Amino acid sequence: MKRRLILAAGLAAPFLVPAAAGTARAQSIDRTAVARVEAYLNTLRTLRARFLQVAQNGASAQGTALISRPGRMRFDYDPPEPLLLVASGGQVLMYDRELRQPTAVPASSTPLGLLLTPEIRLAGDITVVGTDRTGGFLRIGLYRTGARAEGLLTLAFAEQPMELRQWTVLDAQGRETRVTLYEVETGIALENRLFDFNDPRFLEAEAARR
Repeated sequence: MKRRLILAAGLAAPFLVPAAAGTARAQSIDRTAVARVEAYLNTLRTLRARFLQVAQNGASAQGTALISRPGRMRFDYDPPEPLLLVASGGQVLMYDRELRQPTAVPASSTPLGLLLTPEIRLAGDITVVGTDRTGGFLRIGLYRTGARAEGLLTLAFAEQPMELRQWTVLDAQGRETRVTLYEVETGIALENRLFDFNDPRFLEAEAARR
């Protein structure tokens, strides 16, 4: 159970970052790069990818990620991990298929809640703390304006062409959880039923998979 909570924290659990950690990561900001990322995120409608998640303590898991903007995400962990995380309707459902136990939290309190809004503005609503180019990726650190205590999220993009490839969450103890995307597909058709956890048949179908 502890392992599952660690894994879920990398995608859905609320997170806190001390002021010192955020200050240490402060960098210069390439406003042109920020504008490109903002334009990319606002034109991104659907995405399907495999993901590899690695926590600070070495716990790792893989699965399939689905994004349907605005408002919908799904992270389906491969067996033996029984976790399913689904965002829809302003909430994130964390479902343990093994225990058949659902838990819901507001999407606005999660690391990836920033990506679910209909219009992403990397100014005003979101504060960018720095940009950096290392290892062939453009990285942008950001947090929700007026809610610094919620935490710091770092997004990493390939630039040629622009594509979301990774994000990192920093928690209150300075521990990182990193999620890397590969086999990325965009502009694909995704059925709404994949995200409709308010339909009782949704959890019945997920329970039947175990």
